[in-house]
Amino acid sequence: MFPNSSNKVLGEKFLEIQDRFSAEVRAEIKKQIRLAAGNEVFFVGKIDQNGVVIEAEACSRGTSDTVPVNISKSFEAAVLIHNHPSGLLYPSEADLAVAARCSERAQGFYIVNNEANDVYVVVEPILPKTIVKLPPESAAYFLSKIGPLAKIYSNYEERPSQIELVKKITDSFNNGSIGVFEAGTGVGKSFAYLVPSMIWAVENKERVVISTGTINLQQQLCEKDIPLAEKIIGKKIKAVLVKGRNNYVCLRRLNEVLKDMDLFSEDEETFTKINDWTKTTPTGSRSDLSFMPGEKVWQRVNSESDACMGMRCKYREQCFVMKVRKEAVDANILIVNHHLLFADIESRMNGAGYDDVAVLPPYKRVIFDEAHGIEGAATSFFSNSLNRFKILKQLNLLYRQKKTSVSGFLFTVSALSRGEDRTGQIEEEISKTKIAAEALDQAADSLLEKEFTLRVQPATAQKCAEVFSKLGEVQAHLGKVTGLMRKVMDEISDDDKDEGIVWETRSVLKRLDDIVALCGNFRAWDEHDGEVFWMQKYKLPESMTKEYQSPYYVQFSQTPLDIAPMMNSGVFEPFSSVVCVSATLGIGGKFDFWERRTGVTFSEPERVLRGEFKSPFDYSRNMIFAVPSDAPFPDNDNFQSFVDAGCVRMIRAAGGRTLVLFTSFDSLRHACDVARTELRSTGITILKQGDDDRSKLLDSFKSDNTSVLFATESFWEGIDVPGDSLSQVIIAKLPFGVPSDPVFAARSDLIKSRGGNPFMELSVPESVIKFRQGFGRLIRRGDDRGAVVVFDRRIIEKRYGEIFMRSVPMTKRIYEPLENIARAVSDFI
Repeated sequence: MFPNSSNKVLGEKFLEIQDRFSAEVRAEIKKQIRLAAGNEVFFVGKIDQNGVVIEAEACSRGTSDTVPVNISKSFEAAVLIHNHPSGLLYPSEADLAVAARCSERAQGFYIVNNEANDVYVVVEPILPKTIVKLPPESAAYFLSKIGPLAKIYSNYEERPSQIELVKKITDSFNNGSIGVFEAGTGVGKSFAYLVPSMIWAVENKERVVISTGTINLQQQLCEKDIPLAEKIIGKKIKAVLVKGRNNYVCLRRLNEVLKDMDLFSEDEETFTKINDWTKTTPTGSRSDLSFMPGEKVWQRVNSESDACMGMRCKYREQCFVMKVRKEAVDANILIVNHHLLFADIESRMNGAGYDDVAVLPPYKRVIFDEAHGIEGAATSFFSNSLNRFKILKQLNLLYRQKKTSVSGFLFTVSALSRGEDRTGQIEEEISKTKIAAEALDQAADSLLEKEFTLRVQPATAQKCAEVFSKLGEVQAHLGKVTGLMRKVMDEISDDDKDEGIVWETRSVLKRLDDIVALCGNFRAWDEHDGEVFWMQKYKLPESMTKEYQSPYYVQFSQTPLDIAPMMNSGVFEPFSSVVCVSATLGIGGKFDFWERRTGVTFSEPERVLRGEFKSPFDYSRNMIFAVPSDAPFPDNDNFQSFVDAGCVRMIRAAGGRTLVLFTSFDSLRHACDVARTELRSTGITILKQGDDDRSKLLDSFKSDNTSVLFATESFWEGIDVPGDSLSQVIIAKLPFGVPSDPVFAARSDLIKSRGGNPFMELSVPESVIKFRQGFGRLIRRGDDRGAVVVFDRRIIEKRYGEIFMRSVPMTKRIYEPLENIARAVSDFI
């Protein structure tokens, strides 16, 4: 039996209390016990770097021999403490059970006497990690005019804005801050965050995740920037590019396809080539293929989380996904894209926690590069959709019929099952589901008529009644399919449950469950206040129009209305440091709009660091910003004709070398057709988005110094064409959101309901940020020179245009008739 607190025979076990508690904490514990009439009191404690309890909070009170544990408070504590009024500090069975849980959570467990002058340590706490803070000046030294980078390049010029950005990012790491930093083109933001991130990762043995919006930037970081940064800081670090698992081939799925090649005879050659490639590829990544397999083929053999057998897979030792995950575990820096990062965060929010492996290994510090896009990336990731082809794709994996032959997972799992034969029932329900999916599509097509989108809301819900009914039929039939299939699979023996086909079938059923849930959500749309439900009509590819009555199909989507609360609880609160950098976060020098949309405003004001770091480029000398004073307003019937003729005139003035950006593909197509006709004899190559793969179009544009690229949407940002290939950017129209877009309309309505002005609070800010991205395509390096020409004179004539003008660098500005602008541009470039 352990002696009581007055007995020091076993002194080595009764450690001196002053080595464990500060004087203030001992006094507080004694006071709380006295207030509880000497009964047991449960405390949670915080310890310092030396293990001394420096804070203690009384969380529950009990009797003379027992006290309840406050579970919610206990999870936050470094050490759990309670007193034994008897003075006997021997732990009871109940104490030992709690102590065991503390040990699993790396928490300490102490028992004290009522006078708080003696303690028995049942479980030692894990001392908090000592953070090695980085002096901001030391981090900035590496990029300074006297630092290592300057010694590598003899003509190196220090960039004051980059130096200041390095210091701010270092402060964000040191202070556990949220950094919101706008870095203009040419500041060198990649090295500004790589240098402190790499030093921090090495010094503190902490992993740093860098998330970007584009593949190009990820490759640049891994192939060019990080190797150079290693030379600069003089430290070798391990950086791993982690892609979504669907980018990797799954050896199990590939081998199962090869076994059943008669089912995929039309693609046999492609599957064989993929198989040959797996014998030599070090990564298994689709981007390393020397050819581009069709999406249908790749989806049959790529890795998918819900089809992964994990440790049960016989190919696990050769698995490409497992290899990259093993590499990631001991990496200093992980390079990911926004979509993959949100997949990891979703997993952590749904139970994986922030201290264990989820999609990525655990980490505490995040850099969001191209942070202007994180609202769109999060909105896209947390949206769900269905259409008839999505349903048919999954059903056809279970059962499909071609002429007189039938095939699918149904027959294989039925052969493995020891239960009654249900294939006939399942075939019938699958057929009914396909008919129901077709009827749903037809009902939605009829509802939309000549419109292409419809948002479900009180004003439209009544006329959606038939569509809701058809959704219910799809939901019911799909539910029967999955229920019957699971009965079949429940009767498969344990020995056969690890067959690959069983796992494949489970993954199909999981996807069908998701579709069933979305059908239900759509029908109960008014119970989901934070979601937008909408339908959109899409045109079928020409190759498919002969197979179907209508040339269109309808997609049903569920989208979060506001991602700010999720970003706050899932990103900004749990991570120690979150640094957000982009060339376009602000509007007129303020970040309010972006911060509201992304949830930064939920954070304590003192935790947020902000900074605007101007481009070092001399825009006033190297760029003309022109708006034709004779342009009609965009709502004028003659506006498109002006755009058509204006593009031709300005392309001639620049000798090609022009990127023309549109907000409408119809407008783009019309202007491009006119330009091709008018410029046919000039030798200027006209490229149009959609005529070829995006990367191939860009390569052609960069390599041909007289070419012109007509583009929309994705080409407004993320493309880098320095030098003579790009000397002019034409922006046909200010990029305002389409008022009829359902998500945009729902967000506008939300602002109205709060008494706000949707145009000034949503339309203009979104447009300004996108406009700034398009504007920024022109000057990519210090010696670039050219013109940005905007055909939309609202930027000059309307009051809100001043916000656009204040949000771009000061340049030589021209507001004159188009002909005068053409001459000025021709002389300038």
